[in-house]
Amino acid sequence: MREGNRSMKRLVVGVSGSSGVIFGVRLLEVLRTIPEVETHLILSKGARLTLQLETDRTTQDVAALADVVHDHANLAASVSSGSFPVYGMVVAPCSMKSLAQIALSLGDNLLARAADVTLKERRKLVLVPRETPLHLGHLRHMVALAEMGAVILPPAPSFYHHPQTIMDMVDQTIGKILDQFEIPHTLFKRWGGHDA
Repeated sequence: MREGNRSMKRLVVGVSGSSGVIFGVRLLEVLRTIPEVETHLILSKGARLTLQLETDRTTQDVAALADVVHDHANLAASVSSGSFPVYGMVVAPCSMKSLAQIALSLGDNLLARAADVTLKERRKLVLVPRETPLHLGHLRHMVALAEMGAVILPPAPSFYHHPQTIMDMVDQTIGKILDQFEIPHTLFKRWGGHDA
């Protein structure tokens, strides 16, 4: 575990239980290489199950990528309070259940509570919903969250950078997340314009 200090950007990374757990894992892998970022991980019960179903990683493997790991049920954790300074929070992937809990300010688990605190403190909250198609209830929750200041960032790949692998497409989404926090990266080739 790296020691936290005031010059570091503290980011809370929530991983909830929808398909696409690789987005949370890859985000942690990339952030691990950036010494100026301290990560606080919250893994939901559903995320732990999805991790087994979709990857060859264990919960311990993923926890080892974070600087601090919080119990999903611990509402007394540091990140449950606005007085604990963090730069922002990402939920990747964000299940529709977690998205609804955050939109409704339910705060009945640490992931939803930390996201609620992020919003009330006017810090950046980036949600990576991984569901399709979407019904009106999903869309209404997304609208409510956008109105509260959250960034809705679906993992929608672009193809102008000619991705060769699935990880190329995953990395583009991770790069878009890092852009939200002004963290430099070279995870994908940016659009440079086209002369017709």
